[in-house]
Amino acid sequence: MDRVVLREDGEQLPISLEKYEANSNSFQKKFLAFIGAHEFYSPELSELLATAFYVFTLTTTIISILDSNVVEPKLLVPLAIFLILFLFLMMTVPLSGGHMSPILTFIAALRGLITLARAAIYVLAQCAGSVIGFFILQNVMDRQTVQNHSLGGCTIDGNGATTHPLSPEIALILEFVCTYVFLFLGVTVAFDKKRCKELGMAMVCAVVAASLALAVFVSITVTGRAGYGGVSLNPAKCLGPALLQGDRLWDGHWVFWVGPFFACIAYYGYSMQLPKESSDLEEKQEYDIVRLARA
Repeated sequence: MDRVVLREDGEQLPISLEKYEANSNSFQKKFLAFIGAHEFYSPELSELLATAFYVFTLTTTIISILDSNVVEPKLLVPLAIFLILFLFLMMTVPLSGGHMSPILTFIAALRGLITLARAAIYVLAQCAGSVIGFFILQNVMDRQTVQNHSLGGCTIDGNGATTHPLSPEIALILEFVCTYVFLFLGVTVAFDKKRCKELGMAMVCAVVAASLALAVFVSITVTGRAGYGGVSLNPAKCLGPALLQGDRLWDGHWVFWVGPFFACIAYYGYSMQLPKESSDLEEKQEYDIVRLARA
């Protein structure tokens, strides 16, 4: 279908309607592409739902372990974290990247893997998912259990179970160090395209889940404080219970945001010194090994 435009000299100039509409909409398309509007669809919904079910499943499992007759739950909690996170990663990585935490979203944005627009929407979706997940948990769990465990919220005093709570400074150091350990072990592999292709998605998800479980285990054992639940490594998971329960869950809440985000910045600075792909490093190491063998 053509549209006819009359010029001043009376000459008729046929212009394709499709071309006309494309030109008129070019600015709109460029603007929407600039803000990343084309990305605001199913990935964000996947993050919201995945975060909601993840925090619900994880918190329920951990509370069950703590309320059981297990003498030493320090090994069972990291194991539960590994299994649950691995399953959720296997499900959500193909859909949205499997972040379920502002930490992974922030470092992905710093590395340029996602746009800032998508990162902002991801974080909002994760926080909303956390509120939804803990709201469901609050209404289905026994009230006494909810009160005893502060709805599985993040605290630095072990839900009041220890007479020697951690100071905010110590908790901040733990959040920073353990987040960096998680990024160093897990994210380094996950962000390496060549390594991901070699290992496969299942192995990469296992490495990421094991790295987070290890960081939690270290934080639980290193303090020696009875009742301390370890680092969070997920600020959104801390926000949900704080909004629903309030009160003491806001004490030191900033620690669970500031520590991980400073760790992300520190890791980003380190990662910029790494080769873009592992092949360059492997070639250099192979050369060094051969040279030493010939010496």
